[in-house]
Amino acid sequence: MKKVLIISYYWPPAGGPGVQRWLKFAKYLPEYGIEPVMYVPKDPHYPLKDPSLVAEVPENIKVLENDIFEPYSLAGIFSKKDTHKISSGIIPAEAKQGFLQKMLLFIRGNFFIPDARKFWVKPSVKYLTTYLRENGIDNIITTGPPHSMHLIGKQLKETLDVRWIADFRDPWTGIGYHKKLKLLPSAEKKHLKLEKAVLDAADEIIATSFTTAREFEQLTKTPVTVITNGYDYEEVDLLPQDVKFSLSHIGSLLSGRNPNLLWEALRELISENEDFAEDFQLKLIGAVGEPVLESIRKAGLGNNLFIRGYVSHQEALQLQRSSQLLLLIEIDTPETRGIIPGKLFEYTVSNRPILAIGPEKADIQKIIQETNTGVFFLYSEKEKMKSFILERYREFKSGTLSSHPIGLQKYSRKTLTGELANLLKKPA
Repeated sequence: MKKVLIISYYWPPAGGPGVQRWLKFAKYLPEYGIEPVMYVPKDPHYPLKDPSLVAEVPENIKVLENDIFEPYSLAGIFSKKDTHKISSGIIPAEAKQGFLQKMLLFIRGNFFIPDARKFWVKPSVKYLTTYLRENGIDNIITTGPPHSMHLIGKQLKETLDVRWIADFRDPWTGIGYHKKLKLLPSAEKKHLKLEKAVLDAADEIIATSFTTAREFEQLTKTPVTVITNGYDYEEVDLLPQDVKFSLSHIGSLLSGRNPNLLWEALRELISENEDFAEDFQLKLIGAVGEPVLESIRKAGLGNNLFIRGYVSHQEALQLQRSSQLLLLIEIDTPETRGIIPGKLFEYTVSNRPILAIGPEKADIQKIIQETNTGVFFLYSEKEKMKSFILERYREFKSGTLSSHPIGLQKYSRKTLTGELANLLKKPA
């Protein structure tokens, strides 16, 4: 059986969407005649943990662990809260940043390039050079962010006769928060230089969105393939369907994702319809930014608001399927057009309609439309959002509210793993 070494920072017990992609690929690759070997850090500084995912790690998979030094452990001496947020990619708006946050962002952006896991590169290259030689493995995959994982792949490629695939779950310099890192010109130049070097040195590049793929194709001649995230229809103990007409957002909802016109539309529906006011519930599951909560309460939705913090992956699936409507929000900037949240695919198989909001020409719009799983709106389309919600509410009252998806199979984790396997078997 062909072997492939997969270098990933995120692995159970890490929580959040970053761990799901390669956990599922590792699960299905053996069915395509490929044996995955995972290389992950030992006792890393994960901003989110979900111990329940440990049980999903295939029993027969080999997992290599190596010690990692992370400066976040030292930065936590000054402020664990701020350090935790920044390590999670949660960057407050400029006006909301205190001196300590600004200082941590400046240090993060200018001294830890490409990221704070850079100190794992050198020991990893040393360890893996020996391992790859001794075990005759000549295919490696790196997945980022953190993009320092790609630097490991680049150095292994330069040292050994290996075929290297670089998987970008998110863009590098094109990601939304890159501009918030208070980069000096020299640091920005170094980021761009490293990104270009990685793109050019890899044998193949994988992007998770159509927009990111197009952007990479403008930067390099290396072949770029789109393999999105997907769903793995998991059996969970179903909760009863919500009695309330619930609009649920599952996952972090931070200040950049704050659709004020949606809150206004809901306020108008509540004031215009007594039954709607009684039935409606806005459910926010996960971390919620204070500016978002302020906007919701200012809109008069406080009495209809239900908040719950971070939940396990299994609980998230249960809450998705028990909701009436599912809310998906992406930041309203051109940089986020290529962001396709992993939860979108879980939403599509929940059998619940999706109300999605995002920037013009967003990739999520294409997927929602082609799968017939909901409706996508621009931030400015208040009246259209209002009409959609009211129509779904009438279906809720009549007992007919449901989703009617088509063509979802192409986004199943097993199908997507087949695409990855074809890439691995592609002649050099």
